[in-house]
Amino acid sequence: MHKKFRLRPLISGLLHASLLTALPGTLWAYDLGSVSSGAGNSNEAIPPAESAPANAPTQGSLTATEPQSVINRNYIDNTQTGASSYVDNAAIAPGVWAVSPNGPGGNDQPLLTMRSFVDGQYNVTFDGIPFADGADFTHHVNTYFLGQDTGEVTVDRGPGRASTVGDATYGGTIALRSNDPLGDPTATVRSQIGSFNSRLVGFQYDTGVMQNYGDASGFIDYNHYQTDGALTNNNERRGNVFAKFIKPLSEDTAITVVAMQNNTYQNASPGATAQQISQYGSHYGLNQNPLSDAYVGYNNDNFSSNFDYIGLQTRFGDWKIDNKVYTTSYAHNAMNGFNPNGTSQQTLQTAGYGLTMAGGGTALGSNIAGVTGLTAYQSYGDILRATRAIGNDDLNFGLWIERQLHQSWTNSVDLSTGGLGSIINTPGLSNGGNQAETSSMNTIQPYVEYVWRPNSKWSITPGLKLNDFNRTYNSAFDTTVGGAFAYSHSWAAVLPSLDAHYYVTDNWSAYGQAAEGFVAPLLFGSFYNPNQPIQPNTSAGLAYLAPEKTMNYQLGTVFKSSKLTASADVYYITNNNQSQQIGVGNLITIQNIGAVHYQGVEGEATYNLGSGFNAYGNYSWNGYTSARPIFNAPSNTAALGMLYEHDKINASVIAKEIGSRWGGTDINGNDTHFGSYTTVNLATGYNFGSLGWAKDAKLEFQLDDLFNRTDTVAFAGNTQGGNALFWTLPGRIFSINFSASI
Repeated sequence: MHKKFRLRPLISGLLHASLLTALPGTLWAYDLGSVSSGAGNSNEAIPPAESAPANAPTQGSLTATEPQSVINRNYIDNTQTGASSYVDNAAIAPGVWAVSPNGPGGNDQPLLTMRSFVDGQYNVTFDGIPFADGADFTHHVNTYFLGQDTGEVTVDRGPGRASTVGDATYGGTIALRSNDPLGDPTATVRSQIGSFNSRLVGFQYDTGVMQNYGDASGFIDYNHYQTDGALTNNNERRGNVFAKFIKPLSEDTAITVVAMQNNTYQNASPGATAQQISQYGSHYGLNQNPLSDAYVGYNNDNFSSNFDYIGLQTRFGDWKIDNKVYTTSYAHNAMNGFNPNGTSQQTLQTAGYGLTMAGGGTALGSNIAGVTGLTAYQSYGDILRATRAIGNDDLNFGLWIERQLHQSWTNSVDLSTGGLGSIINTPGLSNGGNQAETSSMNTIQPYVEYVWRPNSKWSITPGLKLNDFNRTYNSAFDTTVGGAFAYSHSWAAVLPSLDAHYYVTDNWSAYGQAAEGFVAPLLFGSFYNPNQPIQPNTSAGLAYLAPEKTMNYQLGTVFKSSKLTASADVYYITNNNQSQQIGVGNLITIQNIGAVHYQGVEGEATYNLGSGFNAYGNYSWNGYTSARPIFNAPSNTAALGMLYEHDKINASVIAKEIGSRWGGTDINGNDTHFGSYTTVNLATGYNFGSLGWAKDAKLEFQLDDLFNRTDTVAFAGNTQGGNALFWTLPGRIFSINFSASI
């Protein structure tokens, strides 16, 4: 068992590169990155029926080689708030369960499960670049990209081809693609007001294609968002700057530069007990009592992050090259009560701390136990993708390399002394018994694929990827070994993949896939000591946990016409060494449940009824066989809706059902079961066109959860005393959005 400060709850590539054909003045007639694999096929064109019906909430791709749902900008614009995250955008897709307990974009605590896989078991990329916290491969959702700057979200359900890079890909990939610059100079202003005193203001400037500067184009977008939150005293303030510029160097070469900077402040509760929900209501979060460690003033987080890359795309002869060099960073400074929302006030004595204070003070009964901490990392990486046309075939190969430097510390403090509190040191322990660690994560993933096309209908792609992951760790005090500790260890696997794709007709395709997946153990689960008692400062009895490996088998089909887009698939997945996390207060344990077998059926369809109306539906049945329940894995998901878009008006009503599922384990070893529920979302908008000073004015109204569901839907962990904490639905939320181009 390893102690780790829970700076946030543990929650729950592939995309195509920028389509430069959208930019006047360029002759970029190909797309280097395919949605399904991240590496393009120079001999395969996207069929003309690919985008019909254009306003389908989700749709498959005729070129896909594994199940995927593409969510386009039209759906994001018409149904999502400007503060939405990719969790909110992806929630509509089959097999996806997503909850934002504090409202869309409300804080860094959303939950997203894809099939039966939680965050840390699937991959998230932005413009083809994986970004994750190397300690546990999870994603800090609200500290990176706003939905406003996301052009498309692809929910790719499966490990992908060999060219699918990322540290945790076996559960699938959520691929985000950035917006492209507009062709004409445009200034856009936007504002939003909504439930819980939510408000957003933003400004975007597009340069248009600048012929005097070699047809360069770009945009810069700034948004400020703040909300009081659906949960009491769960406030958030967020500022985000995003910029993208594209410079053609010739008809066959272009450079893309992307930069993002984000700063967020939030007050966030860890969840509420069943008793608190019953007594104070489903929106209970934090309180206003300075004598409680659930006091809003003692529970706050400051995040800062950046995401930057320079990409080069070129083609010459039979070659296409796509290279991106990038850096990402994340810093989280936090202060939390030791046991917020525990069943009683937590003082230093009841917390079990030693009573020697830094500076020689003495802890009294009125002192409030708390924790301060920092988690920070910086990543540097490069992704090289190359395609060589060989007759009708393609040879794809590439390399992803990344180094992430990580540091974290946790101090036990007395919060009642003001500021960040007085540090508490436990006598006789190194570093006063306070966690302090540095680590590094190095990833190398070379891959090779060969796309064989025996005729115009078939493509068969075998591939091979090496996943080599190394982690070093150095701790001044680590609770697993009871003292200072350092180690270095590597995990590696050769991962084969094979897929076959067949065009039944020009607008109907079928595919099959078999591929292995792999993920290394988490930072705080990489090692354990089976001997008792634990001996500090020694590796005697130390063992390293085995990685998780999966074998994935999938069959699917996609059909598109001017009236109908439909896709369906079946899958079977085995995991030889399934692990999941259990949290009790600040203690995180890894529960190994051995072999797990997953199986399921998924489908989605949109039918054009005419006169601007489209009917939409999707369904997934996601089953598994295991010795223990898999947490946060809905038995099924379903959606049904009607969409209207004609002339200047758009409107939609969509219901999403989430099936029953198991939550986490409480201190008594009891698993929590949750029933199914359905929410209904409404959205409508009107484009005024020219309106005085505005060239393109648009007003939108969104009403999420029409029937005000506030069910308890997810397990959030345990208090220090072992009382279960829960998340609830935020209930009915409205948002009014106005945007105009100048």
